[in-house]
Amino acid sequence: PDRIDWPGAYLEKAIDIAEPLGSAIVLIHSHPGGLFAFSAPDDASDTVVMPCLFEACGDIHGSAVMTPDGAIRARLYDRSLTATPVQLVSVAGHDILYFWESQARDPRRARRPMAFTSGMTAELARLCATFIGVSGTGSIAAEQAARLGFGRNQYIEFDKVEAKNLNRILNATLDDAKTGRPKAEMLAAAVATYRGPDVAFAITREIGTREAVLAASQSDVLFCCVDTLEARQFADLVASVFVIPLFDVGVTIPTRRTPDGGAAIADVCGRIDYVQPGGSTLQDRGVYSPETLRAEYLAKADPDAHRAEVEAGYIKGLAEEAPSVITLNMRAAAACMNEFVARAYPFRLDPNENYARTMFSLAACDEDFFAESTFPAAPNPVFARGDQEPLLGLPILGRRRKEAA
Repeated sequence: PDRIDWPGAYLEKAIDIAEPLGSAIVLIHSHPGGLFAFSAPDDASDTVVMPCLFEACGDIHGSAVMTPDGAIRARLYDRSLTATPVQLVSVAGHDILYFWESQARDPRRARRPMAFTSGMTAELARLCATFIGVSGTGSIAAEQAARLGFGRNQYIEFDKVEAKNLNRILNATLDDAKTGRPKAEMLAAAVATYRGPDVAFAITREIGTREAVLAASQSDVLFCCVDTLEARQFADLVASVFVIPLFDVGVTIPTRRTPDGGAAIADVCGRIDYVQPGGSTLQDRGVYSPETLRAEYLAKADPDAHRAEVEAGYIKGLAEEAPSVITLNMRAAAACMNEFVARAYPFRLDPNENYARTMFSLAACDEDFFAESTFPAAPNPVFARGDQEPLLGLPILGRRRKEAA
């Protein structure tokens, strides 16, 4: 009750792992009595242990305490043993929890703001959301996030506005299509008209680039709104590597052949997946696989050879340059954003763990839900890898020689 000791063997093991990676070591222990502060024995322990850690490796190490309500408070030390409080500790499980240093003395610190209230808006103003893809569903989800109040909104999108996009991308104009304005820049400029400057930021890169990955790594939450499997794989990797909750949304309209040789709508579908760090990934859930990634690549590299195998656009089996799908996109994008709200500001009558995936059919007027336990979680070798080189464990994203120098 009046001291804390760290077994030398534990510290040596941590040092052996951290030293070759240049990682920080954080010492965390419980306060079963509920004290949400660093006690005098905690300070005394850090005074002894931290110099030992710095003697071994690293330029930053830390300590943290956890109380029975799940709240965590942390601080970081530099080599001069100056302590800096960690402003936010986030915990992404079935629910997403945020513990703010500024609220550490509030006995209600573990109580989440009520959904859809000004309290939710005030907290969102302190968070960063990144959208991977801001076209059909992405522009709608991003618009909702900006108006909900996220303090920083990042848009990773390399594509440009075309005339065929105007029926389903919010805020896009004829002038944007004529000039080929980048979609990310168009959306950021639109958000600035009602949120002001320094809220929305355009990242006109593909997610599979180093610049985009580093930007996404600084997010509190990721929203994946793309129509390629390769982009989903990168979003999946970023979420795993940097331990960030991910919300993935997809829509499709499969068709069937009619007896007279024509085509008819078979279904109108949407899917929303919530991927919590350390749980099942999009790959585990069958959203993509090595085989489908290879097929997509081959279709892109040699479309003539694979034309018969490639399904076109939104409407599967029917080529449409400008499909009228904004109503479907709005339904799916709203479901995706409401899934985030339900996780961070719980309002469901049932536990959130029952809703790892939501699938809806507008044709059947049906909605199905799948629990996290439904999906197997394979070993994830890149989980919590952080910014180790090469990024995401992919040599193509490694630091270039000039950058390393």
